[in-house]
Amino acid sequence: MPVYLYWGDDTYRLMQAVHQLREQVLDPDWAAFNYDRLPPESTLAGLNLAMTPPLGSNARLVWLEETTLTQDCPEEWVRELERTLASLPPTTHLLLTTRNKPDGRLKSTKLLKQVALAREFPQLAPWDEEGILRQVYSEARQRDLKLSPEAAQKLAEAVGNDSRRLAMELEKLALFTVNQRDPISPEQIEALVPASAYNSFQLAASLRQGNLDQALRILAHLLDHNEPALKILAVLVGQFRTWLWVKLLLEEGERDPKVIAQKAEIANPNRVYFLQKEVGSLKSSALLQVMQQLLQLEYQLKQGQPEREVFQEALIQIVAILQKS
Repeated sequence: MPVYLYWGDDTYRLMQAVHQLREQVLDPDWAAFNYDRLPPESTLAGLNLAMTPPLGSNARLVWLEETTLTQDCPEEWVRELERTLASLPPTTHLLLTTRNKPDGRLKSTKLLKQVALAREFPQLAPWDEEGILRQVYSEARQRDLKLSPEAAQKLAEAVGNDSRRLAMELEKLALFTVNQRDPISPEQIEALVPASAYNSFQLAASLRQGNLDQALRILAHLLDHNEPALKILAVLVGQFRTWLWVKLLLEEGERDPKVIAQKAEIANPNRVYFLQKEVGSLKSSALLQVMQQLLQLEYQLKQGQPEREVFQEALIQIVAILQKS
């Protein structure tokens, strides 16, 4: 009784897993007759199809895409699911996917978890630099690609948490280095991988690190790609506000990640570990000055002053403040 439950907001990796499962279980000559992909409103029809024997082959794949069985499941659907799981033919592979985390309180979720192979595909947070770097190494190993540490770091910075882009760039690198024995160098990354995955979180990180050239380059990229200046500013305010709160709490002697997360309004306490490392060399007085600079920038932007000029001047001032500290 093969049942699979895939969930997570990294839709690219999730869809890749779905494709691999389809290739694995279906006979390509009979796939058109034994493969059903159904939307949420066709859940009952999909469960009924799962009871149907395959045609001309030994396997059928029924995919309930974006299922609501693990989120909002009417009693009628629960009964049908229970009946289906109890008598599902061994020739049927039943796949359920959803972006949302299954609600473990629901009877339908409990039924599925008893029999299903569950896999999670979470989207890495933009601030999880270590996680992004691990993903780069993991995906490279799957393609038998060797990256120097500097090259891996540059690739991680270029693609960010975009798993689709990471896969595309690694495929390109594999083509260009097919006969190369040495690890891929940072110079090759710079030549072959355009750094077009810049986002406002990377801008904040560049400012924190005192890298003015990179900060100005990221700002130019964002504005050139029609990212609203106030939206960029909102991310910077949020990041520096969080850094300030964490630094103040650390200076007060607080070390409990859950307490820090609660007081700093951080949704994921696991993020506190990364934040502690990020603010290690910063002073709370400097972070407070940065917040004042960002508030001044907000006033200037809302007054209609030239956004590129005032934003660039603000970044210069912020880096100067942090370097003095």
